[in-house]
Amino acid sequence: MLRITELKLPLDHTEDMLSTAILQRLAVKPEQLSGFTIFRQGNDARKRDAILLVYTLDVSLTNEAEVLVRFHDDPQISLTPDTTYRFVAQAPENLAERPIVIGTGPCGLFVGLILAQMGFRPLILERGKEVRERTKDTFGLWRKRVFNPESNVQFGEGGAGTFSDGKLYTQIKDPNHYGRKVLTEFVKAGAPPEILRVSKPHIGTYRLVSMVEHIRASIETLGGEIRFQSRVDDLEIVDNEVRGVTLASGETLASRHIVFAVGHSARDTFKMLYGRGVYIEAKPFSVGFRIEHPQSLIDACRYGKHAGHPLLGAADYKLVHHCQNGRSVYSFCMCPGGTVVAATSEAGHVVTNGMSQYSRNERNANSGIVVGVTPDDYPGHPLAGIDFQRQLEAQAFVLGGGTYDAPGQLVGDFLAHRPSTRFGSVLPSYTPGVHLGDLSTALPEYAVTAIREALPAFGKKIKGFAMDDALLTGVETRTSSPIRIKRNGQYQSINTKGLYPAGEGAGYAGGILSAAVDGIKVAEAVALAMVGS
Repeated sequence: MLRITELKLPLDHTEDMLSTAILQRLAVKPEQLSGFTIFRQGNDARKRDAILLVYTLDVSLTNEAEVLVRFHDDPQISLTPDTTYRFVAQAPENLAERPIVIGTGPCGLFVGLILAQMGFRPLILERGKEVRERTKDTFGLWRKRVFNPESNVQFGEGGAGTFSDGKLYTQIKDPNHYGRKVLTEFVKAGAPPEILRVSKPHIGTYRLVSMVEHIRASIETLGGEIRFQSRVDDLEIVDNEVRGVTLASGETLASRHIVFAVGHSARDTFKMLYGRGVYIEAKPFSVGFRIEHPQSLIDACRYGKHAGHPLLGAADYKLVHHCQNGRSVYSFCMCPGGTVVAATSEAGHVVTNGMSQYSRNERNANSGIVVGVTPDDYPGHPLAGIDFQRQLEAQAFVLGGGTYDAPGQLVGDFLAHRPSTRFGSVLPSYTPGVHLGDLSTALPEYAVTAIREALPAFGKKIKGFAMDDALLTGVETRTSSPIRIKRNGQYQSINTKGLYPAGEGAGYAGGILSAAVDGIKVAEAVALAMVGS
């Protein structure tokens, strides 16, 4: 088959128009077109009054070889790549030990799933609870201000991505098509099949819950084992090689192949690894606020007269501004038709994040408006970024009234340097609640200055973005891991053999899809090491 990319048609085109466009693009006759499938469908909304659908198509022709020769210099026409996933190894029947995987976020689940599919019967350890019990605990904070430090938005089956927009797209390079393997497994687990073809697929929290359960069942059916409420408190290292782990219960588990896929908020685990001499370095991340607007405003600004079109859904945006003080401010984890959520993993701290359901039909749009920070902003030891995050989160707890309410301020007041005293037309979606006041002390001065410069600049790109009644809620600090556990070409720690740092917490991913892809890569490395050892 041949693949055509960047084929554009009007928003309300017919299927016949699509067939005609293929014939014209390839300069072939109707009888030479055997059929086609849609591999990817997106939209080009740069001209909101002339929105186009953009297709990647796989086309079957009777004269394929002739057409391919004719278009050999055209980068938009090529052979359809083989995206079939092939396992790199198979576990021997006399497998002497089991690999241990720590964490059941997207990365840990895919490490476990791929290892199980290859017959390695992984033992997967999760400090939190299984996903439905974890959901109850998370709602306990949101609805009753009851916080569980081991079962919350950050900790538990499914990882932080469970309570998010469920975005399944990434900008990572993926020459081996691991992303296709991830999406295919998600569909098997109950995700809508459309995620295989839409350009920006998403799932939403409620669907993710049942999908996580299906993946767990698949791992167990294949001989894997998952233990919940099993926090790893120590790591045994002998001669710079891992030998096993010790759980909070005191139980020890032996293995020379241990994957750490603990997510970006396992601060106590990072401290333990650093104390054991595992090489860790500080890395950049970002801090800021969540901003909320009426979703209808974003739809109108992005789609114009086409706002509400069923093929477009709720509009999103992506913004960046380079400030006079040298900082960059950008939108992060934009959630169309979503809610701002309480995402702390420590008592006495306030952290915000955003999430959406599959329908994306809540009244507000929200995103992080964040400022990049680097280790120069928090000098010291490799874990200094964690201390920096904690300071901001503890301050937000105080500014919010000490009840897990989040501090908030209207954009108009924030830009005018005055405290907010009442809400305007945009009501907060964050629960437990939002305590209005002054956010000027919630972030370092350079970050506040940068955001004050960026908001009006964003308003020039999306009319109404800096509207007075738009709402800022603080603080967003968990944009990515503040550390990197450096690894070598075999995906092992550079100074600890058999330790495989993986996913977002180790500094190698940023989102559900990239974390899952990293999980596949690490699973393959573990399998090859175990077969060769």
